[in-house]
Amino acid sequence: MTKITVISDTHIPQRALDLPSELWYSIVDSKLILHAGDITIQSVLNKLQRIATVRAVFGNMDSEELKYQLPEKDIIEIEGVRIGLAHGWGTPAEVKKRVRSLFDGDNIQVFVFGHSHQPEVNWESGLLYLNPGSPTDMIFAPYFSYGRLVIDNGRIVQSEIIRLK
Repeated sequence: MTKITVISDTHIPQRALDLPSELWYSIVDSKLILHAGDITIQSVLNKLQRIATVRAVFGNMDSEELKYQLPEKDIIEIEGVRIGLAHGWGTPAEVKKRVRSLFDGDNIQVFVFGHSHQPEVNWESGLLYLNPGSPTDMIFAPYFSYGRLVIDNGRIVQSEIIRLK
């Protein structure tokens, strides 16, 4: 069983000095952390990497250092489940469609994205779309949040948005 923490749009230090302590406590047992961009500074990525393996992509607000270091998109395969990871761009209404277009022909089962700060976990035509929202910024969002995926024996057994207090 693989527990995956999904975060995006952390915007440190512009929106907060650090991630919420509730988030840090909850990710301790994660085997993998996916970050869908707008990390903004390297130290956040370094701190996450001390907890678990991190796969991350750059977002439009990331530093030049991160944009140089990270890809625009990534494909992660866990137990045969293919996850497409990208930040996204455009208006909130367009983000999901744009992210999907980045992975045309890649046989993706889960699309993880950010940018809009709007938390979403939604199955459409057998494909899972997961936007974890933001743990530090509520622009366009009703609450602070992150996501969780659990994959077991090649199946997605849990996909959820976790609301932070």
